[in-house]
Amino acid sequence: MSRVGKKPITIPEKTKITYKDRVITIQGEKGLLTRSINPMIDLKIKDGIIDVIMMKDDRISRSLQGLTRSLVANMITGVNQGFERALEISGIGYRAELKGRTIVLNLGFSNPVNFELPEGISAAIDRNNMITLSGIDKEKLGLAAAGIRQLRPPEPYKGKGIKYAGERIKRKAGKTGVK
Repeated sequence: MSRVGKKPITIPEKTKITYKDRVITIQGEKGLLTRSINPMIDLKIKDGIIDVIMMKDDRISRSLQGLTRSLVANMITGVNQGFERALEISGIGYRAELKGRTIVLNLGFSNPVNFELPEGISAAIDRNNMITLSGIDKEKLGLAAAGIRQLRPPEPYKGKGIKYAGERIKRKAGKTGVK
């Protein structure tokens, strides 16, 4: 059984936290995040520490305690340091270009694919084949990165497509010729 939910969260300096009516608001150097808390969970903020407390001790409450603790900790990290996710594009003629809040991707289809960035997520493109997404909300960032990767996932034969930086693609052998 995981004990993630029982670990207290330390609040860094220059971070302002308010918890009222089951809604937590965290303000830091990079921005502001708000999230509603499940009614089965309560938060106690005291002396620069946040404790996540279950209302009753059952299986669902234990899982929600760990989830809530992780979400709040990620919110604190996001408003203070931010998050980044890098994507690599590999394949002949595959490239990306940034036009305002839209990423234009040439991925071997007959027309370019336009991907609109969600609010709060910014992108940078290096050498036409590296996309770096950044933002303060880890959930939005992960969904945006997954949405871009889903447009052309890496295929196992040549490895062409969009993959996360550092992701390993399990390769398959191609056809063998008859001799």
